[in-house]
Amino acid sequence: MGGVTTNSHVSHDQLVADIEAGAIDTVLVVFGDHAGRMVGKRTDGRFYVDVVRHEGTESCDYLIACDIDNTPIPGFRWASYEQGYGDMRGVVDESTVRYLPWLERTAMVICDLVDVDAGAPVEVSGRRMLQRQAERAAAAGFVPMLGSEIEFFLFTETYDEAHAAGYRSLTPNSPWVEDYHILQTTKEEDVLGAIRRGLAGAGMPVEYSKGEAGRGQHEVNLTYQPAVEMADINMVFKNAVKEIAHQRGRSATFMAKPTFDDAGSSCHIHASLWSPDGDALFAGGDGDPHHMPDVFRWFVGGQIATAREFSLLFAPTVNSYKRFQPGSWAPTGVGWDIDNRTLGFRVVGHGSSTRVENRIPGADANSYHAFAATIAAGLHGIEHRIEPPARYRGDGYAATDLERIPTTFPEAIDLWRGSTTARACFGDDVHHHVLVHAEAEWRAFNQTVTEWERRRYFERI
Repeated sequence: MGGVTTNSHVSHDQLVADIEAGAIDTVLVVFGDHAGRMVGKRTDGRFYVDVVRHEGTESCDYLIACDIDNTPIPGFRWASYEQGYGDMRGVVDESTVRYLPWLERTAMVICDLVDVDAGAPVEVSGRRMLQRQAERAAAAGFVPMLGSEIEFFLFTETYDEAHAAGYRSLTPNSPWVEDYHILQTTKEEDVLGAIRRGLAGAGMPVEYSKGEAGRGQHEVNLTYQPAVEMADINMVFKNAVKEIAHQRGRSATFMAKPTFDDAGSSCHIHASLWSPDGDALFAGGDGDPHHMPDVFRWFVGGQIATAREFSLLFAPTVNSYKRFQPGSWAPTGVGWDIDNRTLGFRVVGHGSSTRVENRIPGADANSYHAFAATIAAGLHGIEHRIEPPARYRGDGYAATDLERIPTTFPEAIDLWRGSTTARACFGDDVHHHVLVHAEAEWRAFNQTVTEWERRRYFERI
């Protein structure tokens, strides 16, 4: 994380000109739902120029108050059958234009959600949650810069084939662990090369792709950015990986733990604070590269103090908590050290690149939520001058004196429900919205009979 950088997009004026010239004929007008998926509409280019860029686009407010099956969830303050499930408006953020090389003559813009009548921001939407935390940081004189490393598994089956098989017994794109393995990734370059080139063509700064610590597992690294920009990139990235895999007859998943006997997929978050003038506020001094300025120590202290209570924003599904296994490269202990991958937090980098890495989030995290939690935790630490505990030197999996990351989804729900810090950082409405989503997900899981149960009990009980 060198100097403060920002990604350059296609200008909105250029988009309008290219639509009028016929080079672009379709615009994806999108926003993130609660799961961090891109939802929205494809609009004709001409209609975008004439109407959507001025007036935005309306959609049903249940889209951020439903589960992953688009089933409306009762209990929300924001939207319900009692309130009629009305519309919300997506207002185009003209700074977010991207051309998508893997889709013919197609551009994308990201929207901010507002109330149809009053135009007030929808505070419980993910992008707004993150904007609020970035605004809090700016008011305190900080520019949060974040990067993330998102992993995924690639399978030889198409999505339709995987669905027909019940997502069982799928074939990883590699028969062995391919961590840093060049020969194996050459065999997969038809997909990974297309992903890298597609992302670069869409204006997203690609650094690396590499094989990861699972069979058919990959990671693509994109250059760090200001918080909202980086979360936008993550949302586009995850959708791009799936679309490009689909176009090449494969399937990809960002599940945190697709199979228990293989590695899980993470979304490691790297965070630092900068001044508005571009000074790296985490950079060490006193001739000691590991000297931590006050603001850095307190930021780390806040991360550790809130990690358990904020875990729903880092690990948002039932499956998320199966990733936290000893010796799995996913942490189990809420501790920190310098360049120690066995703990929840790792201090890395040198000089202006010094940062803290949060290794708790899974690839299934909604980046808007996870980034908002990262900034909120750090600001909480700075505001209250929370000192981090002593460095834990050694194997964090074997530690007996560290707090543990929640091991189950209901434990995480209980921690969030009772968190006065979460209410203070995010507001009561956001706290309630996240809680209702999580409770509905747990309820849905408990209203199913799993294949494991049938195999174990059908005949032998």
